[in-house]
Parts: sequence; C-alpha cells; structure tokens
Amino acid sequence: MGIDIESVTSPRGSSHLDEQGDARPLRGSSQSSSHLNDQADLGILRVATAGSVDDGKSTLIGRLLLDSKAIFEDQLEAVEATSRAKGHDHTDLALLTDGLRSEREQGITIDVAYRYFSTPRRKFILADTPGHAQYTRNMVTGASTADLGLVLVDARHGITEQSRRHTVLLSLLQVPHITLVVNKMDLVGYDESVFTQIRDEFEDFAGRLDVPTTSAFPISALAGDNVVTPSDAMPWHSGGSLLDHLETVETASDLGSEGGVPSRFPVQYVIRPQQGEYRDYRGYAGRVEAGTFEVGQQVVVLPSGMRTTIAGIDVLGEELEQAVTSQSVVLRLADDVDVSRGDLVAGAGEHEPEVTRELTATVSWMATGELHERQKLLLKHTTRTVRAVVQGVSSRLDINSLERDRDASTLELNEIGSVTLRLAQPLVVDPYADIRSTGSFILIDPATGATVGAGMISGTHGEDYAI
Repeated sequence: MGIDIESVTSPRGSSHLDEQGDARPLRGSSQSSSHLNDQADLGILRVATAGSVDDGKSTLIGRLLLDSKAIFEDQLEAVEATSRAKGHDHTDLALLTDGLRSEREQGITIDVAYRYFSTPRRKFILADTPGHAQYTRNMVTGASTADLGLVLVDARHGITEQSRRHTVLLSLLQVPHITLVVNKMDLVGYDESVFTQIRDEFEDFAGRLDVPTTSAFPISALAGDNVVTPSDAMPWHSGGSLLDHLETVETASDLGSEGGVPSRFPVQYVIRPQQGEYRDYRGYAGRVEAGTFEVGQQVVVLPSGMRTTIAGIDVLGEELEQAVTSQSVVLRLADDVDVSRGDLVAGAGEHEPEVTRELTATVSWMATGELHERQKLLLKHTTRTVRAVVQGVSSRLDINSLERDRDASTLELNEIGSVTLRLAQPLVVDPYADIRSTGSFILIDPATGATVGAGMISGTHGEDYAI
C-alpha cells in the first residue's frame, strides 16, 4: 500500500507504459511500439517531486519528457500554442503536467499528476506533486510509493520551510533515495558557490534525518542544462546529468531481488463461481505486497492464525509456479480455511507480522480541524478498514529544528507527530521500517469520508489479542 491512497487516485502497473507505443512519437524520436515491447523486462523507477511552490517541479518533468523524446507532436504543438496565447516568449513545459484549469490559470500544481515514459535503460513513473503547504497531503500521496524523491530548490531562494517539510516527509515515508535538484541556475549566472552553499545546507539538514542516500545536481529546467545531457555552462559539475542518475540508481525491485523479504498478501476478494467446471473453485484475489509466494509453500492466514499450503497460483486463466512483489494474482489454498477480505496471507516460518488492536504511528495530519485525544476515526490498512479512537498524541515534530515537542496534545493541519490509536478490530501489521505496504495506513473522517491523515506504524502495544 505504501499509504494506500494511490490505489484510488492513480493507475498502477506497467500497462500504461506499454500503451504509449501505439501513439505518434515526437519528431526525431526513435521509439516505436516494438521498441517499447522489447523493454518489458526493464525495471520501473517511481519518482516523486518535492519542494516549495514555483521551484520548477512541473517544468523539470516537462523537460525530461521533451528531451528524452517521450512526448508526441500533438502534445508539443498544443503546449506551444497555449504558451503563445499566454504571451510567453518560451514554451511553458509545465503545461505538460498541469492539466487542471485552475492549475493553468494560477501557474501552480494542485493535484498529483502522473506521467510515464521510458528510455533504453529504464521505465519511469513520475509523480508531479504540489508545492503549496495547503496541498501537503497530495504530496504525501505521490511520494508514498516512490523509490526516489526529487527535492527541487530555487537557486535564488535556497532551502525554504516547505523544502524542509517535504524532505522530512520523504524521510518519514522512507523513500530510499533523495536527490537535491538546484534549479534555475541560469538566473544566478551558473555560479558554483551558490550551488555549493545550498548543497551543503541540505546535506547538513538531511544528515539529521533517517535518509539512506542523497545526491545533488545543479540544473536549469527551462534551458535544459544538466537535465538529460551535461551542460557546458557548468563545467565545474562532474556528476553527469540528472537523467543519467535516474537511469542508474538502485530501485526497490533491485533491492527485493536480493531475497529475504517476508511475504505479504492482503486478500481483496474471495472468488467462488460455484458453477460449471469451477463449481468447487475457491480462490483469494489480491496483490503481493512483499516477498514471493510459490506453489507448495507453507503460509499462515492472519488474524485467525490458521496454517496451510499454497495449492495453486492463477493469473488470467493461467497457472503460475511463483508470484512476486507487485503482482496481482489469485491464490488457492490446500485447506478450506475461513478467509475473507481484509485477511492477510504471510509466509509461515518467516518474520511473521503482528496482530494487534493498539498501535503507535507517526501521523501526518491533513485536515483543517485538529487531531486530538478521544477522537473517533476510520483507519484503512491494506484491504481492511476498522474503527479507531485516538488514545493520545505523545509528541509533535518541529519541521525546522527537527526537535520533538513532548508536551503536545494535538496536531494541526500539516503537522507531524507520534500518535497512539486503539482499534475496534485487530489488524495484521508490520513496522513501516520493515515493510512499507503493511506498515502504513490512512485515517478517514467517518462523517464525511474524507482522508484526514496518513500514518507510518512504529510499534504495537496492549497485546490483549492472541492468535
């Protein structure tokens, strides 16, 4: 899930990447449908932009799409015509991602825009997220499943409070790679000292967070410097282009291929045709969120704790011997076990998840009203939604100083803190640090159905529920 908002707000999987081969490519593009089909085995890198408003996030994505030959003639012609109508003396590449009328009128990003493209080395899913503090929740949505976060900074303004807030969120979401992109270097005369000062300040801030790896690039998204090709305007930068970095950085699938990841399969739907040749068929549909499952493997169904083995794995009428992370399949079990939506199948004997009715989590609060003790909410975790009550707020994080206010008792809009929740029904969870998909959740206002918070599980308490 990785904060399972994306399953509702954005397409998943690679089918959208494959479909672009049927469209008319940009002038000079060497891509064709057969070329894209040859890339079916390439890994996918999920990238989310972050940073303050007007730092050039949408323009950067537009430049990546344009210079990598990933847009089509009609798209470019429409953007050029709109740019002329607005009186611009340049092509406004931000229009390639800012599709809402209100976004184009105000020149800002409001909703998360997903764009897909590929190079001979890798496929990409780019999430262009808003920079306004008002839309921080949309940024969390886009970054929740990212492999890499691009923190854009305007070279003229340096690190801002919103830059820090987004970096903290990327850290809390445990995005494996965070890359600083100092944009608009053309407006400061490509001055190396400006880049160095911003980079050093960012690395000092990131060093106080739990950030696995960082890197930094000086660019001009408008002029195309150091985006797809190295720039002659900045000979002092020896780190190559941003696209080179994106093509070679280690992805989640690369990490997963090393093995050792516990298997997790939240059940979405029970398939019981009860007719024809499938009269006795019983399968459990869902998505492999972590690890792998194989025919004959011993598994445990939680929260019941019943143990059985996998009798078969089906996909679109075909039987597989193995299902891997991110693959949607139907599992058949050897025994008639009581399994329903919201249950979780895990590998037996592995590091099994915990079953709990009380948990502590880092919560990013996204509503105008405050989060407070004894507040009643709905909590959606993988495929299960349960009633929850806030037992208390133990601390609130200061975005700028990174210090925790231990006297805090509430969270306001866009604030982040440690919260304890009591659940009406048991959940099967992992710490977010171990598995993002089963260690995350969203909080929902039961009166309006609106998403009001996103949480990353740090621990469980009050184990009064036993298998």
